[in-house]
Amino acid sequence: MSSTLVIMAAGMGSRYGGLKQIDPVGPSGEIVLDYSVYDALEVGFNKVVFVIRRDIEAPFKEAIGDKYAGRIDVEYVFQELSNLPEGYALPPDRSKPWGTAHAVLCCRQAVKDPFAVINADDFYGRDSFRILAENLSNYGVDEMRSCLIGFLLRNTLSEHGSVARGICQVGQDGHLTDIQERLKIEKVGNAARDSVDGGYVDLTGNEVCSMNMWGFTPAIFSGFEKYFIEFLDEKIEIPKSEFLIPEVIATLMERENFLVDVPESAEHWLGVTYSDDKPKVEAGIRQMVDNGKYPASLWG
Repeated sequence: MSSTLVIMAAGMGSRYGGLKQIDPVGPSGEIVLDYSVYDALEVGFNKVVFVIRRDIEAPFKEAIGDKYAGRIDVEYVFQELSNLPEGYALPPDRSKPWGTAHAVLCCRQAVKDPFAVINADDFYGRDSFRILAENLSNYGVDEMRSCLIGFLLRNTLSEHGSVARGICQVGQDGHLTDIQERLKIEKVGNAARDSVDGGYVDLTGNEVCSMNMWGFTPAIFSGFEKYFIEFLDEKIEIPKSEFLIPEVIATLMERENFLVDVPESAEHWLGVTYSDDKPKVEAGIRQMVDNGKYPASLWG
């Protein structure tokens, strides 16, 4: 079965300070998303769609260049503030992107097969892509099915500041029962805590969490379109409001009995949320190269 990898790369990278999506971390100048594309190819994906902003188009394409030519079908989609349903106008004070669920919606003309959605700046690991591909292979194009790769929270934390993660509750049948976006999770020893309203919520580190590694079918677009309109009706005038994947999935689960499978991955996250994270990412990739998991030059 054909399958598409959607990579969300329109983030501003404000905490990192620069266009982190094209910052080299591999021994031959590879960037984080190179490893995602390489792993996706290894497990059978045959198309990649990059969601970017128009203002980063030139440096992004230059960094990507021709490295994927002849290896995988590549398409670029622009996440633009003005990409709104008919009858809605962009508020003049809006500068923040509409969020991850809006990024997915922007792909609706480019995606025709079951597809994965990931962040550009997170390293998920080969096994995570294998698990995702296995789940997608069981979904029909028109079937309202979804999966979310779950990670152990303590395997996904930065040593240098807080991160945002979706904390998941999973039923005995393996289906998602609840997901709550926690925006300021920081590591505390082997555990963690989330800053909320001037206080803290303690976390054990054993929680199953989301890092925005989703599997969908094209049937999901109708649900996202429906609830994007509801979101705009309620929050279009709030400058920093965001239409986020976990929130729209939670709404679909509550109102339409939407089922989300949550297979778990034992992989450890490598990501550049802060500039101080980069040496750890470089060291982690170098170790995997030395162990033979990746070639020293992915595209050489």
